This record gives sequence, structure tokens and C-alpha cells, in this order.
Amino acid sequence: MKFLTEYLWFNTQKHREYINITGEIDKILNKSGIKEGMILVSAMHITAGVYINDAESGLIQDIDKWLEELAPYKDDYKHHYTGETNGDSHLKSLLIGHEVIVPVTNGKLDLGPWQQVYYAEFDGQRRKRLIIKVMGE
Repeated sequence: MKFLTEYLWFNTQKHREYINITGEIDKILNKSGIKEGMILVSAMHITAGVYINDAESGLIQDIDKWLEELAPYKDDYKHHYTGETNGDSHLKSLLIGHEVIVPVTNGKLDLGPWQQVYYAEFDGQRRKRLIIKVMGE
């Protein structure tokens, strides 16, 4: 079994952003030479997430609106008593999740016809990273 670990770094311009990283994952898969296996994609920060869904701009706006409705910014989060002001960002990350596993079949990402992998940033404008670990043969 072979393994390859790579990191992607982000420093978003906005507080919340959704970045399609499917192409970057595909490049790393090609570099690995793996034909059969899986790829772990995991945000390494507790105010970011990774998810798989459609790359349609209206849906991305709907996801952002849904997350803001479920975990809105507000001043009275207990977490804010620590001096931080990103309680909602932690909750949004919990809703989206921090990692996905993508299957690899015949040397290709084995995603459905509309599926794309996204990095979701909920507390941006600072440097953060994501790990991509390719495993297989």
C-alpha cells in the first residue's frame, strides 16, 4: 500500500467562503500514482469544514443561508466570554463536518456526476490548512 500526504493552505478574502478543491485533489491523486484506494480530505481547523455537493452557485448560496439560519452570528455565545467572537463559526463547522473520504477507482476520483469537493471557511481572513491523504495501491 502506498500513501501520499499533501497540504493545501488558505487565506480567504472573506469571513465565509466555499472553495471548490476537486481539481487540487485530482492533481494530488495523479501525483500519488494510486489506482485503487481512497483519499481523506480534512480541515485542520475547528472553524472550517469539508463537504461534497453540487458546484451550482445558487445551491452554495442556499447552503450559506441555511448555515447562517441554524448557527447565526450573535454576541451572546458563551464561547465569546473567552475573548473569541467566532462561536457561530464553530457551530457551522459542526453542521458541515470537517472531513470527507473520496473513493479512488481505476486511478480516478469516484464521484457522482455532479459531486464536487469543497473547503468551507467560516472564520476566514487568516492562514489555515487542509490535509489530503491518499491511500491505496
